Amino acid sequence: MLRLEKRPSPSKAWNFATPLVAVALTMIAGGILFAVLGKNPFEAIKLIFWDPLFSAQFAGYSRPQLLVKAGPLILIAVGLAIGFRAGIWNIGAEGQYIIGALCAAGTALAFYPADLWIVFPLMIVAGALGGWAWAMIPAILRTRFNTNEILVSLLLVYVAEKLLAAAATGFMRNPDGAGFPGSRNIHNYAPASNQELIAGTGMHWGVVAAFVAVIFAHVLLQRHILGFHVQLAGQAPRAARFAGVAPARLVLLCMGLSGALAGLAGMFEVSGPARLISIDFNAGYGFTAIIVAFLGRLNPVGIVLAGLLLALTYIGGELAQFMLNLPAAAIQVFQGMLLFFLLALDVLSNYRIRLTLSAAHKEAA
Repeated sequence: MLRLEKRPSPSKAWNFATPLVAVALTMIAGGILFAVLGKNPFEAIKLIFWDPLFSAQFAGYSRPQLLVKAGPLILIAVGLAIGFRAGIWNIGAEGQYIIGALCAAGTALAFYPADLWIVFPLMIVAGALGGWAWAMIPAILRTRFNTNEILVSLLLVYVAEKLLAAAATGFMRNPDGAGFPGSRNIHNYAPASNQELIAGTGMHWGVVAAFVAVIFAHVLLQRHILGFHVQLAGQAPRAARFAGVAPARLVLLCMGLSGALAGLAGMFEVSGPARLISIDFNAGYGFTAIIVAFLGRLNPVGIVLAGLLLALTYIGGELAQFMLNLPAAAIQVFQGMLLFFLLALDVLSNYRIRLTLSAAHKEAA
């Protein structure tokens, strides 16, 4: 029979190999899923991972989209990873992303149609503050009443979605839109528009902010005393208290930082690729960023690679839906498999599998 034996120390080889093996197993399991749905599994995997980058038919459009999709994923995942390292579980980044977008869009529409350079900077501040304020709700409830931040932050996502629907159909609806839901096109309002910085690359200010956040997080975790406190709190909470770490302050800091970065992602998205507030504005970036954070091993550099990979599954998934008529739910299951295999294989970093004989076999031997 098989049993798990605790390793004396975590395996560095498995820590490195786990994401790669998880991706391979996801491809295999995804291929089986696509075959069950009556599709050619090899063609589906090729459409998801190969064609967006190397196909002459699709690469011209898909390559720039890689940065467009990866930007918000990386930005949100960096904030989540800092909290996860400290044992603080913000699962509601999707709601913070939505609130950040609503605050930023509201700021732009408040100035419309004035041609003022300050509109875009104010939108950045509003987006960050909106996400921060939404994250402070579970943070304060955790520090004051010891509530579970996982449950509260997750439930607030549904509240944010209701506010999004109310904005799109009510107080932010375009007065010139003939009654259709949705705000004015913010991308067409020049002072508020998040334009592409280099034509044909997909690079916009949100992508720049994502890479700045990666550098900031790397320096914070590797070079700053706060990064030491974050990692100590996650690995040895009791020792962290003796080292002078204030748990409540750390919760507020980590939740606030992750909420602000999620809000910024929403701001850059609504002023750029999404263009306006609509009922279906939220694309699941806040939830997918959780996969990105863990696939990147909660490391800022790893998160960049993981964000690009998950962005590729978004683009390739859209191609597979269009070319093979795959349901959108199948692509979401495919992305979910990646997190499942990643977490399952993480066990092997701390445990090794041993084959042992049962008592009956030992007696027979």
